Amino acid sequence: MKLVVFGANSPTGRLVTAMAMTAGHTVTAVTRRPADFPFCDHRVQTAAADVMDADAVDWVTGGHDAVVSVIGVPPSVRPVTVCSQATYNIVKAMIGHGMRRLLCVASADLDAADLSPAGLLRQRAIRPLVLASGSAVQRDVRRMENIVRESGLDWTLLRPGRLVAGSEVSDYRMTARPVPRPLTFRTDIAHALVREVTHGAYLGETVYVSSPK
Repeated sequence: MKLVVFGANSPTGRLVTAMAMTAGHTVTAVTRRPADFPFCDHRVQTAAADVMDADAVDWVTGGHDAVVSVIGVPPSVRPVTVCSQATYNIVKAMIGHGMRRLLCVASADLDAADLSPAGLLRQRAIRPLVLASGSAVQRDVRRMENIVRESGLDWTLLRPGRLVAGSEVSDYRMTARPVPRPLTFRTDIAHALVREVTHGAYLGETVYVSSPK
């Protein structure tokens, strides 16, 4: 398959690219800094594009079979729109080019945003700055998820837990139900994305990906 990967130069995006190549796919790796991208292979081409630029997203999306988005942003106390706006641009481009398959990485932290008021008060007393910065990103990721669900595409949302480095793919789990305090190896979420892009076992579903502790 011909895949276009947004966020390809992130730690997870690089793993997705490498695993996709190993699986026999060709990849267009989208990044704002192509000179920093570490892969040099005939199955990978880099494309310089800002995901906030709708025209640039449209230009790089056409001619592919599927889109994988691993776009993420660091915590911020200011309003965040990167994930939702980028996803809106991706969905619009896919519809315009007649594409169907979309996979996006979200976050299991969204479940923490739905705590009871008492639970939120306890956490704010302990970690006010962390929660404030996290909530701005969480709100944007939730908007991103809504855009994906309402797109009419063949979508899958993958919610990893706390992302940690992993040297190899583990015996990870994919489930429709949240996992208490999950952690996820980057190798596992990358493997899950590449596997799901072809298998399509979770079309139209939000899936939690958790690694053994």
